[in-house]
Amino acid sequence: MSDVAKPLEIIHDSKKQEFSVVVDGYHCEVEYQLHGKVMVITHTGVPDPVGGRGIANLLTRFAVQVAEAQGWKIRPVCSYAQTWFTRNPEYGHLLA
Repeated sequence: MSDVAKPLEIIHDSKKQEFSVVVDGYHCEVEYQLHGKVMVITHTGVPDPVGGRGIANLLTRFAVQVAEAQGWKIRPVCSYAQTWFTRNPEYGHLLA
């Protein structure tokens, strides 16, 4: 048995406009709407039983990295995403 944590497998479903991962059977997500070349982050959700593990941070960072790779700007409208950008000013150039 290994003590090494398995990396989370984040899935980007562009049709649903969602980044998601299942942790201990719980669905965690960052939802967005794409308006032209602007990703509007509308919701970040991590159920309480798996909260506090940094999952929302990882999902948001992954979403931001995808947006950057696509040449999109980002408008964070959910409170978590707004706070994330405040805590990660190095991504401020992506804000719409």
